[in-house]
Amino acid sequence: MERLIERVKSILLIPEAEWLVVAQEPDDTAALFTRYVAVLALIPALAGFIGVSVIGGRGSLTAGFAGAVVGYLLSFAAVFLVALIADAAAPTFGVQKNFPSALKLTVYSYTPAWLAGVFLLIPALSLLTFVGLYGGYLLWLGLPPLMHAPRGKTLPYAAAIVVCALIIEMLIGTVQFTMFGRTR
Repeated sequence: MERLIERVKSILLIPEAEWLVVAQEPDDTAALFTRYVAVLALIPALAGFIGVSVIGGRGSLTAGFAGAVVGYLLSFAAVFLVALIADAAAPTFGVQKNFPSALKLTVYSYTPAWLAGVFLLIPALSLLTFVGLYGGYLLWLGLPPLMHAPRGKTLPYAAAIVVCALIIEMLIGTVQFTMFGRTR
């Protein structure tokens, strides 16, 4: 857990240096999902459940719990899908495809969004989850060391990935709302 906390602090506070560290780490998809995504994706899922079902009292506990579980599982799918998009788009921006690096880039770029999920605890503060967009900046900073993106192509490459990630997140929100009502 200490290592996770250190990674979170470093990726948020000293991202340029931390991306260089991440780039040198071995590619371990299972570890990324089990030791990072599995822990941090719990924040918005649990906070959303508590905020909507317990504090906000806007629905049954069963529906809220089911929505939280589905949202949690869809977080894994979203990260994987965004990494696939980042990897597939690489040649368009003069970058060689490298899925393990695209996955590391995506996972760690999602950090602020997951942490901002804490604002879902209090429904009136849920709008503050927009601070999770800091992940777009992190992604932009991570493109050169992880994907070896040329400096002139990093902004459009990052923008394309962020737009795709936002579309995916909107689709996930729509699925959750359709299935369970308000879950965030």
